[in-house]
Amino acid sequence: MTSFYIPSPANGVWHLGPLPIRGYALCIIAGIILAVWIGERRWVARGGKPGQMSDLALWMVPFGLVGGRLYHVITDHALYFGEGKHPIEALYIWRGGLGIWGALALGALGAVIGARVMGIRVVPLLDALAPGVLIGQAFGRWGNWFNQELFGKPTDLPWALEIDPLHRPAGYDQYATFHPTFLYESLWCLAAFGVLILLDRRFQLGHGKVIALYVMTYTAGRGWIEMLRIDPVELSDVGGLRLNVWTSMVAFALAAAYLLWASRRASFSGREASVYRDGHDDAALAGAPGSD
Repeated sequence: MTSFYIPSPANGVWHLGPLPIRGYALCIIAGIILAVWIGERRWVARGGKPGQMSDLALWMVPFGLVGGRLYHVITDHALYFGEGKHPIEALYIWRGGLGIWGALALGALGAVIGARVMGIRVVPLLDALAPGVLIGQAFGRWGNWFNQELFGKPTDLPWALEIDPLHRPAGYDQYATFHPTFLYESLWCLAAFGVLILLDRRFQLGHGKVIALYVMTYTAGRGWIEMLRIDPVELSDVGGLRLNVWTSMVAFALAAAYLLWASRRASFSGREASVYRDGHDDAALAGAPGSD
């Protein structure tokens, strides 16, 4: 084992009396709070009413958590169903297991529903939210560190991650340090956030271009990081590639096609005149600070 390595937490759960405090949950909660806070600042800067991101979070967060868990259970169903398994554990979200694709899909659905109720245009809303979601993902990934899960292949690099024998996959008992894929993805998301912010400030992006760039930058990193991982996943080998690698490639291609189409339909730079649907601008502004 390399003399330099990243240690894993000895314990990912602490107890305040009978109440368990889980590192995984704290990371997810911190990520959600930061994503909403950044989304709020960007939304107001785009012309939206203060406080609306918090209201929309009541739609997005529950939908996202359900979607993330559903994706995990579907793609890893052998963990919960079959002989000797306990299906009730599929509901134990606090133990970890949230699929980002399901979380994004149903989280976006929650945003669409909330936007319709509040008279908000969906596309500028998603553009405002996208960079903050990257920060949320960057923080959420540290939950995998606390759970000692979803790490990569064995390595003796100085930044290798030490994994306890209890958490090593079958066939890897002889190895002690592995690629810290949670760290790679966290850093990648932070870098992608910086790229999106710089491009948005430079070109005043709108009409879905920020969300398209979010998908492209995230999936470009997720694809190669996923290929490092060794955790067993149902449907993990499709045509020689893990399912999440295929998902990343398809999502990247679709986002790139949309970005090209949107840029040809209008200028690459420029935003929508209003973030509200027709007839809802006055109602939104009526409650804004400084209005009569």
